[in-house]
Amino acid sequence: MTFARRSFLQLAAALAAAAALPKLALAIDYPTHPVRLVIGFPPGGGADLVGRIMARRLSERLGQQVIVENKPGAGMNVATQMVINSAPDGYTLLWVGTSNAVNATLYQNLPFNFLRDIAPVAGLVVYPIVMEVNPSLPVKSLPEFIAFAKANPGKISMASFGVGTSSHLAGELFKAMTAVNLIHVPYRGGAPMVNDLLGGQVEVAFDVVANSLPHIRSGALRALAVTTTTRLEALPDVPAIGETVPGYEALAWTGIGVPR
Repeated sequence: MTFARRSFLQLAAALAAAAALPKLALAIDYPTHPVRLVIGFPPGGGADLVGRIMARRLSERLGQQVIVENKPGAGMNVATQMVINSAPDGYTLLWVGTSNAVNATLYQNLPFNFLRDIAPVAGLVVYPIVMEVNPSLPVKSLPEFIAFAKANPGKISMASFGVGTSSHLAGELFKAMTAVNLIHVPYRGGAPMVNDLLGGQVEVAFDVVANSLPHIRSGALRALAVTTTTRLEALPDVPAIGETVPGYEALAWTGIGVPR
């Protein structure tokens, strides 16, 4: 009885493996030519930096070049539409971000349905965000900034890397929870936003730490707080916003999707 049961299970396993052979052969053949990774932000920002690191590692692993294509615009909608319109053959990947989830409710007449038209492949990273100012602003801490903003309502510009992005929402959440009046200035990505913050065209910004860390360490930008619930190892002296504004937390997440 035991032998017969064992033989049956071995036979079932063999049949299941045989049935999977055609699919395995197809998987072994992939990829036979370069793969595109479409990112909805311009070069130089946090998404682009991490995307290019991942593309290099994937190229080594797959034996084919993974080419990053930057297609900024409309809070990642341009890049998303481009990927959805491409062939569903695994050779066009979408850098999925928080904006894709936000856009599903922010825009009422999108020419696509993200949940229907993009198939999820993998989660990648969660970005902590830092609230930072140009050093010319006369504040050195988050409480000082809140007091300064309340004394100057509507006179401080708050930059983000696009309408509906995690940067924008982190700023709006901060405004709502502190009752400060900041003027939102959207950019087409983190790199141009930081360039203007460095130049003093805007006073405060919410950026992913990966993008702004070198400027913070050099003193070109002043970090006031991070949006995580606890302090970061990379910025141990920078407090969390929640230490001053209880309950505040904002994160950006990313992943990879393909045309369904």
